[in-house]
Amino acid sequence: MDADALNRENAHLKARLAEVEAVLAEVQEANRRLEDILRTSQREKFGKRSEKLSPDQFNLPLEDAELAQGVLAAAQEKAEAALQRARGEATRKPKRNRGHLPAHLPRIERVIDPESIQCPCGCGEMARIGEDISERLDVIPAQFHVLVTRRPRYACRRCSQAVVQAHAPEHVVPGGLPTERLIAWIIVSKFGDHLPFYRQSGVFERQGLHLDRGTLGNWVGRACFHLMPVIDHMRAHLRGAERIFVDETRAPVLEPGRKTTKSGFFWAVVADDRGHGGAGPPIVLFHYAPGRGKEHPLKFLGGYRGRFLQCDAYQSYNAMTQIARDSGPWQLVYCWTHVRRRFVKRFENEGSPIAEEMLRQIAALYGVEKTVRGKDADVRRAARREYAAPIIAALKPWLEAQLSRIPQKSQLAEDIRYTLAHWPGLIRFLEDGTLELDTNPVENQIRPIALTRKNALFAGNEVGAENWAMLASLVATCKMSSVNPVDYIADTLRAILDGHPKSRIEDLMPWQHTQTSSLAA
Repeated sequence: MDADALNRENAHLKARLAEVEAVLAEVQEANRRLEDILRTSQREKFGKRSEKLSPDQFNLPLEDAELAQGVLAAAQEKAEAALQRARGEATRKPKRNRGHLPAHLPRIERVIDPESIQCPCGCGEMARIGEDISERLDVIPAQFHVLVTRRPRYACRRCSQAVVQAHAPEHVVPGGLPTERLIAWIIVSKFGDHLPFYRQSGVFERQGLHLDRGTLGNWVGRACFHLMPVIDHMRAHLRGAERIFVDETRAPVLEPGRKTTKSGFFWAVVADDRGHGGAGPPIVLFHYAPGRGKEHPLKFLGGYRGRFLQCDAYQSYNAMTQIARDSGPWQLVYCWTHVRRRFVKRFENEGSPIAEEMLRQIAALYGVEKTVRGKDADVRRAARREYAAPIIAALKPWLEAQLSRIPQKSQLAEDIRYTLAHWPGLIRFLEDGTLELDTNPVENQIRPIALTRKNALFAGNEVGAENWAMLASLVATCKMSSVNPVDYIADTLRAILDGHPKSRIEDLMPWQHTQTSSLAA
């Protein structure tokens, strides 16, 4: 075989080798993608859902350790006290906790006097020269009592013609058992503390009260009817907000006539100006919809006058920018937390140095935000332009350069393309100090919905899901305003039943309620 033939054969073999290597690279990349999908699936099913470890989660394994430490501390204290008595030493006084408990809690005092206050020398009764005071936290388990209402009748004994009696007050359940406060407690127990009606029924049973879940649901439904004007007015407030947050979460609903559920969705709309010290009240409203398509936000956001819609990159929100409105088209502000989650997965699954560097840059952006959280919008915008804008300016070309160096079918490349595709919405926070880097204000309001859903399993029907959304909105808005939701709902129901004028409905908003709770979140 001559040299030319050998060269041709060699070139052919090299070409075949290159083809095989390309196919092998594709197979390896596909294998990496499958492994990544498997790790992601395992993480979602068995691992923590958030890339950030919550303090509560971190402390869970420490609770048993603290319990054991308490046992040891009690044994040690008892042994030390016994040794002190054996030596004839005075027992050390424990540290007092006076003043550490909230002032609004009622105090029940007890006085412990010595068995005798007669002087051992026979001088007579000793004089009081001072006292030691300690405060301990006590609890009275949930107690139910019966409210007895008497309406005396009065008549004139002379003419026997006039009889007077006070009018009976209106009640949520006419002629029924519950007071407004009891109904408020039932509402908050389910939609704030995630106790379904069947569990609450068990709580009543322990007190000898036989109330089934159907009865509780009927009472709460009647309260819904009276509270609708409040929700309508909250919606009017939201429509005037300059910027809102939107997100959605699944809402299983029982299908009529079948023993299966269908997936509806709760769409959450939040106005929260506390991040930039704004004067607008914090509000959250949940809307139930039977699906997740773009027609649903188009419907419930109709009439809103705001300019900015802070959301994730779900495609249904893109339709909002096409709506012709008097106030101009919606401007979408995308979420850096969603971007960060993608690179957290890449770093955890692959140990990617590119993902690690991206996380450092995002952390720098949040470092800037931490210094201006709660400050005036102009101060926030100035700080962002000085410190965050240079990070943003360098980040985009760096991402484009990394994208050109890595396999285009890799998951990391997909994450970088996602980030670059949404770049205008991601950097919009630089233009306006009222905007946030993420959609955490609305995601924080959706988490309680997920807890209630986990315990209640599903809504019985679509009307029930709508009522669920309404009552969850009230409870969540109370918590955002640091208002005790039980007090608020009870007082509001009473005011409405007593004929509160509709022209003064603003007085019944959660943020106008004067009785606040130190425990509200």
